[in-house]
Amino acid sequence: MPVLTVAAALAIPVIRAAGPVVLAGKAQLGRRIRWVHATELDDIGPLLRAGDLVLSTGVGLQDDERALTDFAASLAEADAAGLMIELGRRWRTRLPQRLVSACEELSLPLVALRHESRFAAITQAVGERIVDEQLTLLRDVERVHETFTELSFTQAGPREVLETVQRLGGAAVVLENDQGRVLDYVAGPGDLSGFLDDWPSRSARVRSPNRTSWDEANGWLVTRLGPPGRSWGRLVIEAPAPATPPLVAVAERAAAALAQHRLHARDRDNLTRRTHHELLVALQSDPGSASLHQRCELAGFPVHRRRFVGLVVRARTVQEATSAAGRSASEELVAAVVSGASQQRVPALVAETDHDVRVLLSVSVGASEATVVDGLAGHLARQHEVVIGVGRTAPTRDDIPRTLLEAQQVVDAVPEGAPTHPVHRLDDVHLRGLLTLFGDDDRLRLFVDRELDPLRAHDAEHGTDLLDVLRALLRHPTAKSAAADSLHLSRPAFYARLRRVEEVLGLRLDDADLRTSLHVALIADELARRRPP
Repeated sequence: MPVLTVAAALAIPVIRAAGPVVLAGKAQLGRRIRWVHATELDDIGPLLRAGDLVLSTGVGLQDDERALTDFAASLAEADAAGLMIELGRRWRTRLPQRLVSACEELSLPLVALRHESRFAAITQAVGERIVDEQLTLLRDVERVHETFTELSFTQAGPREVLETVQRLGGAAVVLENDQGRVLDYVAGPGDLSGFLDDWPSRSARVRSPNRTSWDEANGWLVTRLGPPGRSWGRLVIEAPAPATPPLVAVAERAAAALAQHRLHARDRDNLTRRTHHELLVALQSDPGSASLHQRCELAGFPVHRRRFVGLVVRARTVQEATSAAGRSASEELVAAVVSGASQQRVPALVAETDHDVRVLLSVSVGASEATVVDGLAGHLARQHEVVIGVGRTAPTRDDIPRTLLEAQQVVDAVPEGAPTHPVHRLDDVHLRGLLTLFGDDDRLRLFVDRELDPLRAHDAEHGTDLLDVLRALLRHPTAKSAAADSLHLSRPAFYARLRRVEEVLGLRLDDADLRTSLHVALIADELARRRPP
């Protein structure tokens, strides 16, 4: 939106007719004029507001260099837009050099009007332009409010809100979560190439102390989503120059619309999630119930002539699992799963259980289960660091408990530090999958205790780390140097501790059966410690 600057004011006919000549502060002619004052006082500075343009004939000013310097300094301190002095009354042909030099030093625009002019006419012309500017601003802001009020009546979703921001702001817009991950974006009219590059690290460097602020380094207008201390994300609008009031209004009304949608969606989702949880529990206990099938169909989950795939989605890190910003990370995962399933056009039952998200997909006969699962996994991986356990496809409703159980078994068996690809199936977990299936079986627990208790007791009594030494050896069976490095030990020190392990166990570690037995016990122990209570 155009604003009235000193440079623009010089082009107004009544000022142009006065023969303006810029004597100082040419680099600051882009200053915005907020109002105009005609005065002959030399102490007007304290009475001015930022952006005021001062008109004078100079009759009230002294020739004393100190007085002229102080006058210019008082205008600069008040952040005046500039000073215009008419020649002919106080100074006939030229302004004092001391005044010109002082204004130049202070970067204060100084303009000499060579012809007699009517200050009242200048004030009226400038004032009309300012009023027109303010009316235009008010109309633009009002249009923004009307647009978002209409969106609130229609309960528009986040995508519609972002598209409206892009249309009103004419720029790219990004919705990110509280961890700086892009949830959605709409490209601007220009090329978006490079705009999203290295987004998480760039976003992490942006601090927005106020609700809405402009980041000059990135050229972003950033608006916080949610109250201070409980922010759940940010709205970012591409803004290479400082944001205009209408653009700020767009950002803040969009933030309010997103918050309103989030609140309504949470209310709707609470009932939906409760229904999904009940259906999942019922399908695991009595998948053949006719009344249950009817309830599933009514809930939008078809069960006739369909195949089913069970999934369990788990946050990869503790931070993701326990973060709570506006709503819990598990709720964020649930919302992401629902969104991903919608994008894949596959009906899904989704429910949270002990920080995991349990999912049952209803896949049509002609669709590829692997394609659907991989598409959903790709959607989740763009927003969260997750591990996804997938059960084998259930060809009938009676097999639903099996695919859900396998999905839980797989996600529990995925080792820490596993490859970063999110999807894991039974074929990926091998022995760990078998041990997970045994769960809390007392026979497995007793086996683990028999194998590991001597080393546990020795470590507890003597403050040693023999159990870690054994674990490192078994994780690096072909490279003892790598095992030593993993514990930051020299090879001689590592060998010495291995001999101590053999002494405590009373066995030789080069026995293949013994090493297999110990390895199985260590894996079972790790899985037991990771298993939620």
